[in-house]
Amino acid sequence: MATQHLPIRPGSDAWFLIALLQHTMRAGPPRLDAYADKLAGMDDALAAVRSMACDDVEARTGIALANIADLAARLYAAPSAAVYGRMGVSTQRFGSLCQWLIQLINLYTGNLDRVGGVLPNDPVLPVTGPGTSQGHYGLWHSRVRGLAEFAGELPVAVMAEEMLTPGTGQIRALLTCAGNPVLSTPDGRTLDRALGGLDFYVAIDFYVTETTRHAHLILPPASFLSQHHYDLIFNAFAVRQVARWNLPIEPAAPEERADWEIFNGLGAAYAAAANKPWKPLPAPELMIEAGLTRAGRVDPAHVRDAEHGLDLGPLEPSLLRRLETPSGKIECASALLLAELESLAAQATAEADATLSLIGRRDVRSNNSWMHNAERLVKGKLRHHLHMHPEDLATRKLTEGSRVRVRSIIGSIETEVLGDAGLMRGVVCLPHGFGHDRGGVGWTRAATVAGASYNDLTDTASLDAPSGNAALNGTPVWVEAL
Repeated sequence: MATQHLPIRPGSDAWFLIALLQHTMRAGPPRLDAYADKLAGMDDALAAVRSMACDDVEARTGIALANIADLAARLYAAPSAAVYGRMGVSTQRFGSLCQWLIQLINLYTGNLDRVGGVLPNDPVLPVTGPGTSQGHYGLWHSRVRGLAEFAGELPVAVMAEEMLTPGTGQIRALLTCAGNPVLSTPDGRTLDRALGGLDFYVAIDFYVTETTRHAHLILPPASFLSQHHYDLIFNAFAVRQVARWNLPIEPAAPEERADWEIFNGLGAAYAAAANKPWKPLPAPELMIEAGLTRAGRVDPAHVRDAEHGLDLGPLEPSLLRRLETPSGKIECASALLLAELESLAAQATAEADATLSLIGRRDVRSNNSWMHNAERLVKGKLRHHLHMHPEDLATRKLTEGSRVRVRSIIGSIETEVLGDAGLMRGVVCLPHGFGHDRGGVGWTRAATVAGASYNDLTDTASLDAPSGNAALNGTPVWVEAL
């Protein structure tokens, strides 16, 4: 649907956004009247961005400076506009910096929290605000690498090292629910080895997967179709105000337990053994009703009775009245992000060599490993191939459909390669969620699906520092014929 596409070198988005903001600043003064006294540090943030040298932005990004200047002029002149980036700009080395720069551009042009611009959803059942837990950062750190917690969570990239490194606090037991981190987190082979050495591992899962095959005990939950649901997360991303209570469509068998009931049972048993207090989770039905009642925006009975949910209308400006920062303002010059900007400035210009840049691929019928056990989603043409520009194939004397070895600094995989003229030269693209050939896997259909794991190539040392997100896009790789 786009009218213009400017392909960008993976991992270089921050440089593009800095150049875009610099040219936007040259187009005219900031349009900040709508934010009045709700901004803190905007001048400092703009000064820091203005100081960045972008003479080599074309070499870094592959996008001509003239194109960036043209985009900035059109963006500034537009009566309404939105700069948007989500998964692709987040899962890279400077992902948090990218998100900060995106919002600075939207602020500068007056398009943040306005109709026709960027509007955050104010969901009926809020995930932030009064009565919800407040965010925090760096209250504690991981044992081995000292990485900061973010909202109470550590980066998954530390999981294997926390299991494998001896010493006080070494992880020797694990509880997982639904995830398959051997295929979905960086350096899956090392995590595979770490899981095999645990003293005790309990999994809540339907399947014996590449991960849960290491479990000492698997507790299968009742079908989600037998449970009450209300979406907390994706309603906060919705482009309209919506509310939907999903009711069970089939009963659970008497001997079955839902995941929340399994957690209650494990929690109560552990608390009794450890002589600690335990407060069980209420049933989801009661939690949904209580949450909607406390929010006070809609009648819970009305939501429950609406089979297809409620459409409560378009989004409206809400950000400025919902700010939860200590200052009560949009804090534009976070010390954490200004430090990241300095780290970016110190980044050397990429030098051309034999490496290619690896990015992920999400096929609509096969975008995570769980879908590979469903016959209707994996039948038909194969979708596991490495995609490469035809000229890159020719340079390496590779032919379409041939077997290749893809190698990164932490490991290698073998797969087949396809020519794809839609790719930028120097970039290769591999779908994720594959790699079911490890043995001992119980999901029988998935075990027959061809393909290697993307995360046998990704590096646990490559992270977006502020968030801890794994840097999955832009992994340097070498591709050679087998």
